[in-house]
Amino acid sequence: MGLSYLVYPGANHTRFHHAMGCMFLMQKAVQVLKFKGVLISEAEEEALFIAILLHDIGHGPFSHAMENSIVEGVSHEEISLHFMELLNKKFNGRLTLAIQIFKGESDKKFLCQLISGQLDMDRLDYLKRDSFYAGTPEGNINSERLITMLNVVDNELVVEEKGIYSIEKFIIARRFMYWQVYLHKTSIVAEQILVNVLKRAKELIESGMELPASEPLLYFLQNQIKNADFNQKTLLIFSELDDYDIIAALKQWKNADDFVLSNLSSRLLNRDLFKIKIKDKPFSQDVIENKRKKLIKKFGLTTQDVSYFCFTGEITNLAYSDLKEKIKLVTQKGKIIDITDVSEQINNKALTKLVTKYYLCYPKIKD
Repeated sequence: MGLSYLVYPGANHTRFHHAMGCMFLMQKAVQVLKFKGVLISEAEEEALFIAILLHDIGHGPFSHAMENSIVEGVSHEEISLHFMELLNKKFNGRLTLAIQIFKGESDKKFLCQLISGQLDMDRLDYLKRDSFYAGTPEGNINSERLITMLNVVDNELVVEEKGIYSIEKFIIARRFMYWQVYLHKTSIVAEQILVNVLKRAKELIESGMELPASEPLLYFLQNQIKNADFNQKTLLIFSELDDYDIIAALKQWKNADDFVLSNLSSRLLNRDLFKIKIKDKPFSQDVIENKRKKLIKKFGLTTQDVSYFCFTGEITNLAYSDLKEKIKLVTQKGKIIDITDVSEQINNKALTKLVTKYYLCYPKIKD
């Protein structure tokens, strides 16, 4: 949930909660499918449990904010895979099948779909969990009902036709949760300030300045870590990082001599966030430059440093995409049909079209 607790105070649950919840749902799903006659061996069952338990282990502090700051464009999925491969060596190849399923390389496609698909256990857990802790009941879904409707035909995951309304609710809830919670404007601006804080800290350290921070955090601030650099040493250091490393650093950096670092750190700690405007079209360069000129004059910033205080970006939301994989229903007669052929709700453009919005962030200043 990153910094969503700034908006929804109850949203303080952890990745560990989510991992355990996914494991529980996966056990339910395996139980349901085996009861319906789907062949899942003991080795495949164990592999599914391992893969879903470790699928998010590569997330760093404050979730997705870390994917573009302390590491150089390395996704959490890639780091999760590195961890799994390291564990596989430790356990003499016991995770080989789990890794194969995690990478989507199993001959049994439904095994991969349970880990990463339109109706995977990851989504079935986090939507319900995040909705509960954030206090947004509109995002609540009936995970167990959806699982009881699952089946397998021709090695692909399908849903019994009577589960169509539960799927519609799931997709609508997913759209709601992204706009209302994950992409809430306050969460966006707080996350971008955090990204800029870490970017500035790296920049200062590269220029020779010494900054106080925990040893694991300093390691990633002092080194350019890319995907190929994730050896055993780097992974173990990464595993020591958590939200407290970041918060502790912010508390020290707010007193730094550098204005950019101290100001941004103080803003995050004191909830003095930037103003954010969101619209359907990109902001004109004239609007951006006008804001930046005012900030340069007010704070005495350089043209380079002002980009830390006035910046743009974009957010996207796609509730249901059938480009890579479709949700398929199976009728009582065994016929397989695409859900978009029978659901008016899912054919709605609001659910199937990629929606892009643009934001502009800057401090609140009086003209």
